[in-house]
Amino acid sequence: MRVRFRTVDVFTERPFAGNQLAVVLDAEVLSTEQMQEIAAEFNYSETSFVLPPEAPDHEARIRIFTPKSEVPFAGHPTIGAAAVLGWEGSVSLGAGSATVILEEQVGEVPVTVSQRSDGVIFAQLTAAQLPKSGPNPPSREELAAVVSLSPDDLCEGEHFPQTWTCGLPFLFIPVKSLEATERARIDHDHWKQTLADFWSAEPYVFTTETVNPEAHVHARLFAPGLGVGEDPATGSAAAALAGYLAERNPQASGVQNWIIEQGLEMGRPSRLELQLHWHDTTLQLVQVGGSSVLVSSGELNLPG
Repeated sequence: MRVRFRTVDVFTERPFAGNQLAVVLDAEVLSTEQMQEIAAEFNYSETSFVLPPEAPDHEARIRIFTPKSEVPFAGHPTIGAAAVLGWEGSVSLGAGSATVILEEQVGEVPVTVSQRSDGVIFAQLTAAQLPKSGPNPPSREELAAVVSLSPDDLCEGEHFPQTWTCGLPFLFIPVKSLEATERARIDHDHWKQTLADFWSAEPYVFTTETVNPEAHVHARLFAPGLGVGEDPATGSAAAALAGYLAERNPQASGVQNWIIEQGLEMGRPSRLELQLHWHDTTLQLVQVGGSSVLVSSGELNLPG
């Protein structure tokens, strides 16, 4: 049995940067076990599987797997899958852009897709859920030990560690400097003791000091619980970060734009564009966007 796939780099405008993604097409012929095996074989942070939608007016159903498990929602697999559907012609871009609905475990995810003349596709998803805060994390001292930093490296006052989710939970750890962010490493013994069984086991270390002057946040995401040592770009975490930012930067109405740089320490620079839409001091909508480039096409040769 042969099954088609594409690989793309997401949250970048050039190949070999951003976050790698495999998109497996016509995946309705695959079992869950086969999908997990394929995701482990690619060994990217995530692999997207495209299936027929359950609702006729939706574009596709998407299942997302890390090398170890299935997840209900993730940003770069959603954006990358939408881009592949654009390159495949499943999404008509004749008018310059189109909005499609992708069905994921988290719910219906609208994605607006547009293509430039050089073939690069920009896609922007709207989070199916607004950010929700989770349980209080362990102490500053414990979290600092998990990411191999000193407690003095972590921010103080209102910028304390917090957990947030838009369908996939993350633990946000703000630090004082770019230099501290670059020093961060997972201490696996401390991680197992402190976070392995916690509500959110994935530390997102970030600072407002950036390398690119256009960026507002410099971030790193460690996800040992998902089988991902470090992720070069994490759209689902960017969506959840909106909750952290909104709590500290409320607005009456309008749109707040945040640019997040990630992946620089891995040699895979990524740019994520986060938008917070406000009305009457209430956060109404969270959107995450980025560019994708096609890297390879092929077929999987599977038993059966």
